[in-house]
Amino acid sequence: MGQSIYHKRLTALRGRMLSVDPASCDAGWIIQPENRRYLSGFKAGDTHFTESSGSLLINQDRSLLVTDSRYALEAEREALDFEVRTLKQDLADEMPLWVRDMGTRTLGFEQDYLTWGLHRKLHDRLRAMSPGVHLVPLNGLVEGMREVKEPEEIQALEAAADLISDVLNEMVRRLKPGMTEKEAAWEIEGLTREAGAEGVSFPPIVASGPNSAFPHATPTDRRIGTNEPIIMDLGARLNGYCSDVTRTVFLGEPPAGFRTIYRTVRRAQLAAIEDVRPRVETTHLDARARNLIREAGFGDCFGHGLGHGVGLAVHERPRVGPRHPVELKKGTVFTIEPGIYVPGKGGVRLEEMVLIEGTGPRVLTRNDHFYDF
Repeated sequence: MGQSIYHKRLTALRGRMLSVDPASCDAGWIIQPENRRYLSGFKAGDTHFTESSGSLLINQDRSLLVTDSRYALEAEREALDFEVRTLKQDLADEMPLWVRDMGTRTLGFEQDYLTWGLHRKLHDRLRAMSPGVHLVPLNGLVEGMREVKEPEEIQALEAAADLISDVLNEMVRRLKPGMTEKEAAWEIEGLTREAGAEGVSFPPIVASGPNSAFPHATPTDRRIGTNEPIIMDLGARLNGYCSDVTRTVFLGEPPAGFRTIYRTVRRAQLAAIEDVRPRVETTHLDARARNLIREAGFGDCFGHGLGHGVGLAVHERPRVGPRHPVELKKGTVFTIEPGIYVPGKGGVRLEEMVLIEGTGPRVLTRNDHFYDF
């Protein structure tokens, strides 16, 4: 029988731990939920930021999954490449035992997820050991691995994108004047579940009229009217993988000036998609769209980045924005979502999920409900 995908990922992580700096850490501690699932297949989610359903301890020879009795059977069934250890007391009390058992002297941790309180507890206990164990940051090693999707991940993302495209199409048909933003958002959640998703990948955004000028608006009791912009931003989680899509629609005619705004956003989106290819830098794509929006006179109305990676998390690396250039690779999946937001009047945002193939882009979300103004 061939090696599991998780065994291959563990091997790759061990290689990265050695290649970055063999002396930096001799074991890695993985607590970020998506990283934990990516490496082990363990699906349990964290219900609270300070209450983890489990973590991984990985060195060059061993891989442990530490969890409590609520998840032990699930972990043994799903994480076949790991030794499962069940906590009997507080993690901070038992961690030194596991670390000593693995012969660890320097433990790498995920600095963007570990709470300060737990870090301080473990720091004191580990340093008090003989010999002492030092905590050092892992610097996003697993997140870097997740940027380029494997074929199985691409299939999962395609399925999630297909599902949410169907939900969006149905929601556009159901959208009626007089429906509140909250009612529309609840409708999206119900349709997403009914379509077979595990759930939404984030709370749906439905923002109408002047509320659409808020890029991440929270749905309100405002009733949707005719002849105004309505932004719907929605996503589904299917087999652990996320989707994310946004459309701006009008029930009736766009208000004054919004034909131009819509055309500008769509033109900026298409220009950025056209430039997607392996080795292009994220800042180039952002500048391509941002420059067109600025030239149209709306430069101050586009404040967020052009997009973000999508995978096990709906927002993950790479970030596609005006700063911190990253060279994109074949197999990367990310969004392209320019927008123009005019305070007091409303906004337009259009979002697609894009996969980089050998020579260029493939849009995973379907191109329904665009206007040819």
